[in-house]
Amino acid sequence: MSRAETAGRVSPLWTFGLFRSELLTTFRRWRTLALLGVLAAVPVLVGVAVRIETGGDGSAGGGGGGGPAFISQITNNGLFLVFTALAVTLPFFLPMAVGVVAGDAVAGEANAGTLRYLLVAPAGRSRLLLTKYATVMAFCLVATLVVALSALITGALLFPLGDLTTISGTRIGFAEGLVRALLIALVVALSLIGVAALGLFVSTLTDSGIAAMATTVGLLTTVQILDQLPQLHALHPYLFSHHWLSFADLMREPVYWDDLTKNLGLQALYAAVFGSAAWARFTARDITA
Repeated sequence: MSRAETAGRVSPLWTFGLFRSELLTTFRRWRTLALLGVLAAVPVLVGVAVRIETGGDGSAGGGGGGGPAFISQITNNGLFLVFTALAVTLPFFLPMAVGVVAGDAVAGEANAGTLRYLLVAPAGRSRLLLTKYATVMAFCLVATLVVALSALITGALLFPLGDLTTISGTRIGFAEGLVRALLIALVVALSLIGVAALGLFVSTLTDSGIAAMATTVGLLTTVQILDQLPQLHALHPYLFSHHWLSFADLMREPVYWDDLTKNLGLQALYAAVFGSAAWARFTARDITA
């Protein structure tokens, strides 16, 4: 039986086993745990800073609206710390963490000399690459939920909880607020799939995990800088970071879907383009390590 036929007959159970192995390997690394620890610490620092600044008397500054403006509502309702923490971590901390994990996905294996042995198993390059990408996307979700959960616990300990006022000025119950917080966390995780595909593509270009991670983080920083230059306003709608803070529209009544759909559509486009580029590169490259 040929190698292609063997790869084509790999059972779904074997594929799940490969995915499970990749998850365990990724989340057992000290680097991954350190990244998650830093992400969990950010909401705590924000919450403590607001508590010290205001003394819990509801006098925090800031306007109503999206992004960090949620900070003005934290002292009234600790649930707003979830929204604030996600807004604070999304521009840099979350994509940087995803970039590190994605950049190391393939290049790290090549650098350690284990990539060739992974391909000896009846997985096939396409299956292995998809498993790597699924693992990075799982990290996107876990990292986002770590931020949200840390913020929720910190907000509950430092500030009151209860019904909350949306950006539109309407009141919703605490249970509905929790549901919207979960939806926002899911949207933030999906906002990172373009970064994950970009990092995976960079990871297929080199055998150095450090070089891949540094390049991915450098590209993220460059895109963020370009998105802040008013002279390049015509380019902004096509940058994967431009609509990241649109998740704030989930806190409107009714929800504004325009920017949310633009964001998710743009992320899907980036994932398709860089995912295809990663597949083309990985399936054609000569694996020597």
